[in-house]
Amino acid sequence: MMDVTKKVQEYKDSLKQKAEHLIIKGFPEKIVKLNELLETSNFLDRDFSDVHQDLNIPVPPPTSVSSEPNAKRPRMDASEASITPTMIEGTRVYALPNGTVPCNKPLSDLIHLVKPHIRELVEDSNLMEGVGHRNFQEGVGYLIGDRSEQLEVSLTGGNTTVGAAISRLYYLKMWISFMIPKIEDGNNFGVSIQEDTLAEVQSVESEAAAFFDQISRYFISRAKIVSKVAKYPHLEDYRRAVRELDEKEYLSLWLVMCEIRNRYCSLHDIVIKNLEKIKKPRSSNAESLY
Repeated sequence: MMDVTKKVQEYKDSLKQKAEHLIIKGFPEKIVKLNELLETSNFLDRDFSDVHQDLNIPVPPPTSVSSEPNAKRPRMDASEASITPTMIEGTRVYALPNGTVPCNKPLSDLIHLVKPHIRELVEDSNLMEGVGHRNFQEGVGYLIGDRSEQLEVSLTGGNTTVGAAISRLYYLKMWISFMIPKIEDGNNFGVSIQEDTLAEVQSVESEAAAFFDQISRYFISRAKIVSKVAKYPHLEDYRRAVRELDEKEYLSLWLVMCEIRNRYCSLHDIVIKNLEKIKKPRSSNAESLY
């Protein structure tokens, strides 16, 4: 039993160290990195025409039927008419002589760039929700040495793929949760600050998760409009609708990146300003944690 308790405490201590490292160093580095990314040609002063792409759906030539003889329906006796419909409707055939309709490559590349940052924001907000109490100076001291370098690589996303992202927001959320003392009468001002900070972290987590949903809805909406283009290739409005949707998604991705940067700034600001109350919500030294 003591061995299990020790392992739980070690887990809390480790989570605490990661969360404090993230707040002190990880968030500022992430903010700088996102600012630099927003200044690249992918986002800065990019023309909407850069994200336009041919649909690979040609407009078939119009077919004249005025010179063809009038088609006559064959006569059927009463028995045939009773079992055979006069009009037989087949399945619609979409004319795609040039092959499949590709996704918008410029936007797909941009989405591939943005998604890891969304994932990291979700994980970073979870990181803030809990860990055992330890001196802030110890968290700073943890930055020194070989383990600091190893932790820095993991927390700052040395590998930018989604699968390599570390649970940053998870640690942050858990850190604050573990800091909340047991419920007592009076002297709860610091606890209310903890709860307000925790609510802010959770709202960031929910908003970041909604960014993923926005991306999937874009592909679904585009597929529906493209299917209309294939069905009605002569209607220019459907083709224009695809271009407008692509432009809207590009603008949305730019706004997502700005919002991710802003959320990191707000989380860093609120935690640093209230760090003393988050770490020690009550003045009593005999705090009891969950």
